[in-house]
Amino acid sequence: MQPPQHILVIRLSAMGDVAMLIPVVYAFAKANPETKITFLSKPFFKSIVDALPNVHFLAAETTSQHKGIVGIWKLSRQLKKQGITHVADMHHVLRSKMLRLFLGLPSAIIDKGRAEKKALTTPKNKVFKPLKTTIQRYVEVFEKLGFSEIIPQTLPRPDVIEEVHQLIRKTTHQLIGIAPFAAHQGKQYPLDLMKEVIQKLEQQSEIHLFLFGAPNEKEPLQTLAEGCKNTTVVAGMLKFPQEINMIAQLDVMLSMDSGNGHLAAMFGIPTVSLWGVTHPYAGFAPFQQENHCLLSDRTKYPAVPTSIYGNKVPEGYEEVMRTITPKMIVTKLMSLL
Repeated sequence: MQPPQHILVIRLSAMGDVAMLIPVVYAFAKANPETKITFLSKPFFKSIVDALPNVHFLAAETTSQHKGIVGIWKLSRQLKKQGITHVADMHHVLRSKMLRLFLGLPSAIIDKGRAEKKALTTPKNKVFKPLKTTIQRYVEVFEKLGFSEIIPQTLPRPDVIEEVHQLIRKTTHQLIGIAPFAAHQGKQYPLDLMKEVIQKLEQQSEIHLFLFGAPNEKEPLQTLAEGCKNTTVVAGMLKFPQEINMIAQLDVMLSMDSGNGHLAAMFGIPTVSLWGVTHPYAGFAPFQQENHCLLSDRTKYPAVPTSIYGNKVPEGYEEVMRTITPKMIVTKLMSLL
């Protein structure tokens, strides 16, 4: 295989998976400044990739011009004009397979470890052991292309931008971010207990809380913040690029097994993550934050993890996250400040 001169890195979704790839591509780009990198992902994730120096972002418009087989073929023609020489497929889904076929270039593909993950999540004859991390799997793709000694690195924290400065300028307190929502209920901490966490943190001195979520989650976040003088709801106030800058200014982040935790971790922010029916053994813990994962009680709920994505909640497992107490969370957060 000829040495790569211009690598196409493919990772179309999801937010957490894209964020976990950033420390790997950052380290690769620093170690190989002569190699061009084009990062292909969905348009919304451009703000994440923009944190990388010397990496070109290309949007995969999978709902419009790049939709379907014809759209992927058009995308391949667009990429060929840019002089791509090799492909690092960090996603390995139907779209990326078609794109590799149309490009006809030397490629390396991520090993998702599907059989191992199935053994980890099966209810019977479960093989409960830690698997390779997703970040390790990303590194292996570059190794297959002939590169070695890639040591993933956190990004330097960016300077605070004006929109974020307006939010934090009134406080000299330490800043804790809280992202209480997740894509699936199986990995979302009960909101009544999260309210208790916020109230307990409010009783601590010199702390200000910022609650993160999508614009449509603003109302339940405001309910969580009711009566709290040192808590600000960020949802709906900032655009996504500004929100990333805000996360990078935090002292600590509290998240579920979800994207916001990975956004914080890519900047080296101490990140406490809460795990329900999923488990860090599947390899999705935030980068360098494995020691800050708070786990549901497997003695009481031995089928955990029940799925990789948190979308499978067996009967009787609806309250699994209540085994993580507010006191445990507050103690962990305070230990990191």
